Amino acid sequence: MQILLLDSSRRQQWDQFVAQHPEGEFFHLSGWQQVIEDVYGHTCWFYLVEEQGEIIGLLPLAQIKSWLFGNKLISLPFAVSAGVLANSQAVADLLIAQAQTLAVELKVDCLELRHRKPQCPTWSSQASHENFSCTLASSAEEILAKIKKKQRAVVRQSLANGLNHRIESNCDNFFAIYSESVRNLGTPVFPKAYFKALQRVFDGQIDILTVFSGEQAVSSVLSFYYKNQVLPFYGGGTNVARSLKSNDYMYYQLMCHAQQQGMTEFDFGRSKIGSGAHAYKKHWGFQPTPLFYEHYLVNGQELPNISPNNPKYQLFIQAWKKLPLPISRALGPMLAKDLG
Repeated sequence: MQILLLDSSRRQQWDQFVAQHPEGEFFHLSGWQQVIEDVYGHTCWFYLVEEQGEIIGLLPLAQIKSWLFGNKLISLPFAVSAGVLANSQAVADLLIAQAQTLAVELKVDCLELRHRKPQCPTWSSQASHENFSCTLASSAEEILAKIKKKQRAVVRQSLANGLNHRIESNCDNFFAIYSESVRNLGTPVFPKAYFKALQRVFDGQIDILTVFSGEQAVSSVLSFYYKNQVLPFYGGGTNVARSLKSNDYMYYQLMCHAQQQGMTEFDFGRSKIGSGAHAYKKHWGFQPTPLFYEHYLVNGQELPNISPNNPKYQLFIQAWKKLPLPISRALGPMLAKDLG
């Protein structure tokens, strides 16, 4: 066995390993290295373990070095889970040891590995996020019937509000809505170039569903498609979305659209425990499953906490909500790139 860094000649082999491994997921794909380096300028180390020319394990890592949010080595920024993927525990241990060595060499505050199952039981861990998913029924009627009763009534109401939707390839409507939505939450927005890069690098694995009230775009969601699963990952609505129930309409229509495309699972993504998004997903009837974000402290003295629930960010969040949209769109990317 030998451990190597991914180069462009082996991207297809890397992605084939992810595809055939039962725990391989969209966030393990090699294209994330291109997106993270090209858009944000963060340095990536995509390690693979090779034996007789075959990949038998991998671990993607990226460093975020920020004066405001600290110096971290993460697998993988902007991902739900992109930790060790290996054919044996010995290979996993080799990759984890390599990550620790790199973290020490880089003198980071901490190394963070994001997994769906515990991999490093002796490390510090935060029970900060949970993930939500469900199996898609085989028809629109059955999909609606599976939604929790109170939320089903909300979806039915949205269907009576004269809304319509379409699948878009251009991200202009999506970005206008998403940037307004996150500004209203007090969160910096990612640059538009990030979403364009996702569309370019993962061509054929991404679409955008936008909801309209008349001619006005009111809600939009960008989704990833991988291994018969749809992952609505970035979405939001304008100020009128709540009264129109257009976000509820949007997610229901996405379930139906994904089922028609042959998807069998709807992954509603991660949410911070105790957040409004976490409660909203439970209201649909989704059951949460834990995520394991395990930390190896190097130069840091405590676990990082860049959650919006952190009291030290409250004044910033309240001020950000009041920014005019053009200013939040201009300043947001400079901060969002380091949130990871």
